Amino acid sequence: MVNKIVFFNHKGGVSKTTSTFNIGWKLAELGHKVLLVDADPQCNLTSMFLGEDFDSYYEDSNRGKNNLMDGVRPAFAGTPNPIIALDCPNHKINNNLFLLPGHMNLSEYDPQLTFAINAPVTLTSMQNLPGSFNQLIKNTAEKYEIEYALIDLNPGLSTLNQILFVSSDAFIIPSNPDIFCEMAIKSLSRILPQWINWKNANIQNFASATYPMPDCTPLFIGEIIQRFNIRRRVAAAIYQPLISSIKEIVKDTLAPSLSKASMLFPEEKYRAANISDDFCLAEIKEFAALGQRYQRTGIPVFAIPDNELDASGPVKDQLIRNRAEFNDQFSAIANNILSLFN
Repeated sequence: MVNKIVFFNHKGGVSKTTSTFNIGWKLAELGHKVLLVDADPQCNLTSMFLGEDFDSYYEDSNRGKNNLMDGVRPAFAGTPNPIIALDCPNHKINNNLFLLPGHMNLSEYDPQLTFAINAPVTLTSMQNLPGSFNQLIKNTAEKYEIEYALIDLNPGLSTLNQILFVSSDAFIIPSNPDIFCEMAIKSLSRILPQWINWKNANIQNFASATYPMPDCTPLFIGEIIQRFNIRRRVAAAIYQPLISSIKEIVKDTLAPSLSKASMLFPEEKYRAANISDDFCLAEIKEFAALGQRYQRTGIPVFAIPDNELDASGPVKDQLIRNRAEFNDQFSAIANNILSLFN
């Protein structure tokens, strides 16, 4: 059975897509079959995965319909055609990594989804909509024997995000050290339990659907704090109070709220996974020069080979040290996840 993990923060610019890609890559590198699901209409995850083949993928009539929006179209169009597994691209370097591509028009489904979950008595024709995304991911995961599906959500509080979130098994909150991220995490302490309370109160309305909503509650894996500069090997002074504040908000505000909604793993699971009580999985500095190579090569900073570093001497030595540091951090996150699901 596939384990579905969403990456979500309704504040933008927190490296949500990059985190999804890098952690998915690392899990696949460790020998697990991983499906990346691009549920953000910006399709940055799809672009990152496909690289130069991005435009040609959608222009190809044989491949272009294999995307998240077209995959659930039978449910939204009310056709008798069943939702079936898609033919997913396989990464040309990492053979255990697959992609369920996104579509820029995916948000067009939001009005129908909103009506489906808010109607006093759910119409038969609408009952299949909330569960259709889970069914597509489930069918596709079975086809490729996927162990982990990592789902990149868009930065908003849309109904689509709500449905994908409550249909997942776990979630990670990417963040960066600024005041708006603090505000976002505080609001998530209210919003996420509300979403779960809605699901618990309404799941029976969809029980007779062809594609029922899954009976699961997403559990908090942790937060990642990233995108900050360093000075003398530690976060620059301007960022340190913000990093500490985010950890405090997660520990003292978010976690207690999630606990009341049964959205935490057992304490012994976190201890076994070496996750601290502030739930911070990693503090990841700016990729800097490695980030430029990352954008050009389309592979994670920790996997860029020496011949792609385009540097020599002390500069290359520093890049190699940074690459090793990022590799250790993402390896640790991947192992956190594996331990929690063990």
